[in-house]
Amino acid sequence: MIRSFTLGVSAVAISASAALAQAPIELQWWHAMTGANNAVIVKLADEFNASQKEYKVVPTYKGSYPDTMNAGIAAFRAGNAPHMMQVFEVGTATMMAATGAVKPVHQLMKDAGESFDPKNYLAAITGYYSTSKGEMLSFPFNSSSTVMWYNKDAFKKAGLDPEKPPATWPETFEAAKKLKAAGYATCGFSNAWVTWVNTEQLSAWHNVSLSTKANGLDGFDTVLNFNGPLHVKHLESLVELQKDKTYDYSGRTNTGEGRFTAGECPIFLTSSAFFGNVKANAKFAFGAAPMPYYPDQKGAPQNSIIGGASLWVMGGKKPDEYKGVAKFFTFLSDTDRQVEIHKSSGYLPITKAAYQKTKDSGYYKDAPYLETPLLELTNKEPTENSRGLRLGNMVQLRDVWAEEYEAALAGKKSAKQALDDAVTRGNTMLRQFERQVSR
Repeated sequence: MIRSFTLGVSAVAISASAALAQAPIELQWWHAMTGANNAVIVKLADEFNASQKEYKVVPTYKGSYPDTMNAGIAAFRAGNAPHMMQVFEVGTATMMAATGAVKPVHQLMKDAGESFDPKNYLAAITGYYSTSKGEMLSFPFNSSSTVMWYNKDAFKKAGLDPEKPPATWPETFEAAKKLKAAGYATCGFSNAWVTWVNTEQLSAWHNVSLSTKANGLDGFDTVLNFNGPLHVKHLESLVELQKDKTYDYSGRTNTGEGRFTAGECPIFLTSSAFFGNVKANAKFAFGAAPMPYYPDQKGAPQNSIIGGASLWVMGGKKPDEYKGVAKFFTFLSDTDRQVEIHKSSGYLPITKAAYQKTKDSGYYKDAPYLETPLLELTNKEPTENSRGLRLGNMVQLRDVWAEEYEAALAGKKSAKQALDDAVTRGNTMLRQFERQVSR
């Protein structure tokens, strides 16, 4: 009886061990997506998990982009970082400076033996997340750019041509005045992400420097200089138009985007990735046009720069876990999957093949707004002023810049003084970042 009992326990133990061995390896994925884009994240994880049995991707929402990045860095210090972390594009310098906290994607894919060629991805996207040698540090996931969303029904009501949105800033200001007179009393036009739209994209779109050293891409010892004539003129225009609500400020992040889908603001500049929410919530015909430009600025429009985020692989994980992350990245790069992500979310296809397949299918004829950001990004060959930007402490920098914008819009400072102060305060923060990196 004793012998029989021993054999029984052994059998149970073997069975339990076998079950444990077959359990998939969990890969934690922290992200910042909400609404329609959160649904895309969950669907991708579910599809990957169903496609194989070795790994299970577990997506977890961790708050806004800054919240997610800060949570990931804190988790790494505590020894319990996720395997993958979604970090917005302006967090790139901070992640690059986090020595030992990340595993570069080019090394990850090589170690895992996964087929990987950076040239297969759109250069306008990968350049932001690569070293000067072209080595990809993070995996481009959800890339976007700024576009001008507009309410076609409102345009008709105001006597504007819904098929010919304004192309220049002066035309946009005039259209906004007509829209306001037609009943949109609280907001002729607005924007989300105030500094991304009115400082970062404005600079690139007009081929004007935001800071030295190719906006920081060529070195952390960059000096801000976005207090010149173009930027002052633009902020002065917004300040003047704010007085009667032809322009109305909608906040530092994207929390004010609902003003467009609710029909309050008929022109709204924000991310092309707003598409999912526009499609789901707008009760009117809509379009997306390229960002306006100032026609007296030589060479404008130039090209836009990307927004969105990439996936950073955190350090300190086991080889078999890294192998799973690499397989997930290969899964995400599939052409048909990229086409589907593009169509459902409005984010850009990250591979050349996915863009070409979407184009060849004629899809953009019925949904031209999805190609708008791609046309902006590829409008002209990027210059030192329009390749992107890589500034340390970017989350904090944006808050400082926004503070100064708000002071000007509230009439507390002149536009020139506000931008001078934004540059001075920002340069102090960049020097602090340099000291942190050099320690």
